[in-house]
Amino acid sequence: MADPRFFKNHGPFRLADLCEQIGARPGPGVDGDSLIHDVAPLDAGGPNVLIYAQGGKQRGGQIATLTALAGGICLVGEKDADLVPGHISPLIARDPRRAFALAAQLFYPRPKGSGIYHHASVVDPSSKIGTSVDLGAQCIIGQGAEIGDGSVICAGAVIGAGVMVGRDCWIGPLVSLSHCLIGDGVTIHAGARIGQDGFGVVPGTNGFTRVPQLGRVIIQDKADIGANTCIDRGTGGDTVIGEGTWIDNLVQVGHNVRIGRYCVIAAEVGISGSVTIGDFVAIGGKAAFADHVTIGQGAQIGACAGVMRDVASGERVLGTPAQSARQFFRAHAWLNRMAGSDKKS
Repeated sequence: MADPRFFKNHGPFRLADLCEQIGARPGPGVDGDSLIHDVAPLDAGGPNVLIYAQGGKQRGGQIATLTALAGGICLVGEKDADLVPGHISPLIARDPRRAFALAAQLFYPRPKGSGIYHHASVVDPSSKIGTSVDLGAQCIIGQGAEIGDGSVICAGAVIGAGVMVGRDCWIGPLVSLSHCLIGDGVTIHAGARIGQDGFGVVPGTNGFTRVPQLGRVIIQDKADIGANTCIDRGTGGDTVIGEGTWIDNLVQVGHNVRIGRYCVIAAEVGISGSVTIGDFVAIGGKAAFADHVTIGQGAQIGACAGVMRDVASGERVLGTPAQSARQFFRAHAWLNRMAGSDKKS
């Protein structure tokens, strides 16, 4: 169960109403007027508590563990509903995990702005603050900055001069935003740095000459930026993060990078300048990209891959230097055979 010191439960919800909002339906004999008081992990279920169980390759998967519970209400897939033991009430959903996530959002929604300004916040008089915006302790809103309705700016965040933050955004503690335009519904987690100088230098016999970084960062609606992630502004054009893209913690996005819509990028990825990434791309942790490469729509980049060439749409690559998954596994199998041969000899 969620710790009430940190999370406020907005339940209970009538079962039938909850089903309507999460895309589920009650199983046979389940009372739609009963109340659901909370959500919980599979091993912490109980009466009036919603859990979920995924089927597996062997029919039943997690559902077999439901027999050990004293009771509860369980989200399951259509093909697994008949496996739920009689003392558990099944709710049937096309994607039980997604339905459970939607239910958890209803019980524990992220706090929205309510117009609370901490006395220690610093707001430039030329800035424009929308209605129902929360400003945390020691946050700074710079000259000409704009904050949209319902957004939350947490303690210690710095919203630089001219920055625009959209509606219903959540800007975490100690975030710094400069030279950027942020869309609606964007989440930026603690310590992220958005819009700082890109790594633009020209080497010479007398040292390095700085290249002025005159572009911006544009983060489109509903993107999610992880803690301590850095996104550099463009040199001349803009660095762009597409709508609905999720970026994990500790990711580096270089100047002039353009990332498409609904991509997912795991922790510690490094993306060099001027990389172009299409829509719906998935990138595993610690992958690294040489500058100016293009990644096609729907491509999959494996963890720790070193991408030094363009990747075609839908292609799956692994290894360093990155190669097609088929080639990577063939090479790996060959090395294992050779190592085994040497050991036998």
